[in-house]
Amino acid sequence: MVHVLSSRIMVRPVDPDRSREFYGQTLGLPVYREFGTGPERGTVYFLGGGHLELSRRVPERTDEGAIELWLQVEDVAAAHEQLSTAGATILRPPVREPWGLIEMWITDPDGHRIVLVEVPADHPLRYRP
Repeated sequence: MVHVLSSRIMVRPVDPDRSREFYGQTLGLPVYREFGTGPERGTVYFLGGGHLELSRRVPERTDEGAIELWLQVEDVAAAHEQLSTAGATILRPPVREPWGLIEMWITDPDGHRIVLVEVPADHPLRYRP
């Protein structure tokens, strides 16, 4: 068995500055660390219990839907209002799913889907029987 000490999601953006603006300003993720210099520098953001790293660059996005971020938030309706105001691309407003979670879908500037999820107080994920 492999003992994993830490993990992160790596995103290779087409336009790193545009993606830094989206993740840092629009979503408001705090910066964990940066490395390198100039527009090609790497930026690592906190994602609750994990990290998201933007580094390097790809010439164009060819693998649409290849990654999807799942971010649990306290209040998805408030996140919807905040992100709409900030100009984020909303794919779907908050909806209570058949499995009980409330989900909202957005995309980052390269088309990676981000699911913002609220776990209602009565959902089994909130407690262990």
